[in-house]
Amino acid sequence: MTAFGRRGSAGLVQRLRPTRIDVADLREVAEVVLPVLAGPRLRVELVRRSGAGSVLLVEEDERTVRADLAEVADDMTAAGVASTPEAMTAALRSWVAHRPVTDAAAAADGIALLDWADAARSAIGWRVVVPRDALTHAWTPLPGTGPARLDEVRSAATTRAGGVELTLRVEGPVALWSHPSMPVLATTALAVPGRMLARVADAGLPVEDLHVVVTPQRPVACAGRGVAARLAGETSEASVTLPWALLDTLPWL
Repeated sequence: MTAFGRRGSAGLVQRLRPTRIDVADLREVAEVVLPVLAGPRLRVELVRRSGAGSVLLVEEDERTVRADLAEVADDMTAAGVASTPEAMTAALRSWVAHRPVTDAAAAADGIALLDWADAARSAIGWRVVVPRDALTHAWTPLPGTGPARLDEVRSAATTRAGGVELTLRVEGPVALWSHPSMPVLATTALAVPGRMLARVADAGLPVEDLHVVVTPQRPVACAGRGVAARLAGETSEASVTLPWALLDTLPWL
């Protein structure tokens, strides 16, 4: 996944031998597409600079993104975006959709889920994300955001996470939580541990010494200590296994 959409959407030849995105062509597409994407609180426009190249400008509340159009064209080329008006239009729409999440959006629509806390994928923590165009985008608090505001946004996001409709499937001694259309939301099952524990018990599984195997953006597995350890050892993907009781101690990212 890139800011311009999924890499798999470009053909193999296009990705191996990408056609360069011409800045002039991209400018023509941007002049048509950007006004359509703007909204009451979202400013999206192409700024022409005297003696310099054009700049893509995205402003929404306290968040601002500026990018040289030439650099965006180079990034599209590297990502394998085809040099057709349709492909460039889709790429620009995706680029705008990847804009930073505002405080207001996080407060109104944020959902708490588990994400990797480090590049080595050895630890996890809670993060507030906002669904947008079938994807989720992380909220990064600005420096100086007060504790009260952080608690307000995170508390509301945790409440919403508890309301996400998930699928619970039982396979032998393992309970698997998944989301039908957005796999990244599977870990919302753990936002309200007590309620999820009750659902596992209602499904007929023992809940004594229950452990969870978490791989962000994948289904969540719940099982006894031994079974959970075996599951984690059998997968090639990075994962974190921890007792159910420690879910409340995970940090916010």
